[in-house]
Amino acid sequence: MLLRKLIVATSLILSANAAYAGCGATAGRVNIVGNEFPAIHTVVNAAKACADDNVSVSANLTADHQKINLAGLQGNPAEYTSAIIANSSIVALINEDVIRPLDDLVAKYGQNIPKSNLITVDGKIMAVAFMANAQHLVYRKDVLAEVGVEPPETYEELLAAAELIREKGIMQNPVGGAFASGWNLATEFVNMYLGTGGEFYKPGTAEVTINNPQGVAALEMMKALSEYMNPDFLTHDSNATGAEVEAGNVALMNMWGSRVGVLMDEDGAEEVVYSNVAVGGPMTVAGGSVPATTLWWDGWTVAKNISDEDAEATFLALMTGTSPDILNDETMAQAVWMIDGYEPAPVNEGVFAAIQAQAKPYPMLPYMGLLHTALGDNLSDYLQGKESAEEALADIEATYTTAAKEKGFLN
Repeated sequence: MLLRKLIVATSLILSANAAYAGCGATAGRVNIVGNEFPAIHTVVNAAKACADDNVSVSANLTADHQKINLAGLQGNPAEYTSAIIANSSIVALINEDVIRPLDDLVAKYGQNIPKSNLITVDGKIMAVAFMANAQHLVYRKDVLAEVGVEPPETYEELLAAAELIREKGIMQNPVGGAFASGWNLATEFVNMYLGTGGEFYKPGTAEVTINNPQGVAALEMMKALSEYMNPDFLTHDSNATGAEVEAGNVALMNMWGSRVGVLMDEDGAEEVVYSNVAVGGPMTVAGGSVPATTLWWDGWTVAKNISDEDAEATFLALMTGTSPDILNDETMAQAVWMIDGYEPAPVNEGVFAAIQAQAKPYPMLPYMGLLHTALGDNLSDYLQGKESAEEALADIEATYTTAAKEKGFLN
């Protein structure tokens, strides 16, 4: 009950209203770009119910959405009429002025959407959130039982468990993680750095400050984890890591709550695997009390460089796609939905635990995207043993500083 109250208070439930009962669009083009996992497919499939002879609805859901959404919104007219985004990815779209404020559309159609679900930047509504997410422990309970350890609560305990699993010959590379070079790898650093208690910027400025003992500690833990991962870990995103779990090769990992449902169903894995996948809360690191993870929301936007007719159709289609009608026995477990009628499922206990542990939200700062890119572009060399942690952090700070000066965030 406590967790239920927490998620209601923090996830800010969408109220059901008449506009959700049907699409209401009479004409227009809808084309959605977003990530590819079950919850997003559910939203898009429901939005496609708006399609008729006068309204077209299509989508491109791909793990590469971060690489294409900005370019797809920059045309005039934009290729995509909406991007499904999260805390971090909305920043680049706002910086490049490719998504439109939603105040007029909310006033016309979304009066009953709670204000707290409306993502407001500089006083303007820029997105509507529909689900919460976080990364947390996912583990094989049978494997941990075999080596006689409890689910780890710290990354240090995870490493100790991984060593036991390897020593007993159960798995050679028992740790998984979305360490793919680029966005995924940068996200893992952000998680770990927050867990060490580090601050990304000097207070009140855009001046980066990660080349410090906390930054070194974060990188050293990431390196230690990688030594128990598949040798190709720098190519493994969430999809590839999930496949490793289903293949029976991974017993411990930090994974998105929105990805866990598919690991617990019978598709793609033997029963010994899917029946033993379990979730735990986010882990801490280096004796810290702040979880080494970030709280996220996922939401939808409307492109700026499209006609008002297309914008209205897109708004209505995505309201339909995130209405209470999408909730059923199958979809309840796909996400921590910020939708009226959502009933928490055991598969989502890891996200609830992150909320309860007061995990920090991913920083939604106008210059955080530049740092995220710099991290993703410069961490691989350290993890491959080509440079020291201090050298990698210095490279990241230099890359970020150059970009921040070009964008006018630094003099």
